[in-house]
Amino acid sequence: MPTIPETQRPKILILATLSGGYAGADSVGQLHADYPTNTYILPVICPCMFPEQFYLRTFERGIDGILVMYSGTDSPYRGGPERAAKLINQTYPLMKELGLDTRRLKLAAICTVCTKPFLKEVQQMETLLEGIGYAKKEIAAHAAKQPQAA
Repeated sequence: MPTIPETQRPKILILATLSGGYAGADSVGQLHADYPTNTYILPVICPCMFPEQFYLRTFERGIDGILVMYSGTDSPYRGGPERAAKLINQTYPLMKELGLDTRRLKLAAICTVCTKPFLKEVQQMETLLEGIGYAKKEIAAHAAKQPQAA
């Protein structure tokens, strides 16, 4: 299988909570474990602070997959995991309206020492994106199929 040049690989954004996902990413780094270099990690306090439009704009601007890595229900922020899950569920229909495959956005419970689950989630997203391609192209193809307003 030919390797895809780094500049042409689909981009993955990880919104990693400081209380879980980011600490998990840090644990992966301490192990010197490898994960795809087309992965960008953004530490966040709580992913429910981002509205649905944030995710849509992120796809429109060139990110191809988003993993929201949360520490799960043991989060120090009361109600945060539930609000984040609700927000992501509200984003899926909006993604469909743009013609985006909803598998591009995933919420995953990653704890402070979850190195294997962290690596597994990133690899699964990488594999998915290699199969379905770029978000911008998916959006453009859907827009081209839409009837033009008179």
